[in-house]
Amino acid sequence: MPSPLYLRLPDEARSIPPPRLFNRGSVYLGFLGWISVLLENAIRQRPVLGTGVHRQVLLTSLGFYLGYYLSKRANYEYALKDLQLSEYIRHHPEDFKEKEKKRMAEVLENFHPIR
Repeated sequence: MPSPLYLRLPDEARSIPPPRLFNRGSVYLGFLGWISVLLENAIRQRPVLGTGVHRQVLLTSLGFYLGYYLSKRANYEYALKDLQLSEYIRHHPEDFKEKEKKRMAEVLENFHPIR
């Protein structure tokens, strides 16, 4: 497994379907980038929305891309973990035996109302 700081996704990640474009991470980090520029404008006592529109667009798009990439990376990590777990289950079926199915009458206790 590559180190956590390895930024490039492996080629096997291409077989995983891509996440939605407007997922939670991309929208959240895009919003966070935009708010950070507005906060900086407020701290420097500039007009909040009217100043540094180019920085607002830049940090919003940068945060959006970073959120999308992190979602893609998380999907790859989860798929890799699922693959390892399913391979382990497939190679060790004796550890994962099917339990016999019980009916609900066997699980629940008899009901006796108290008056």
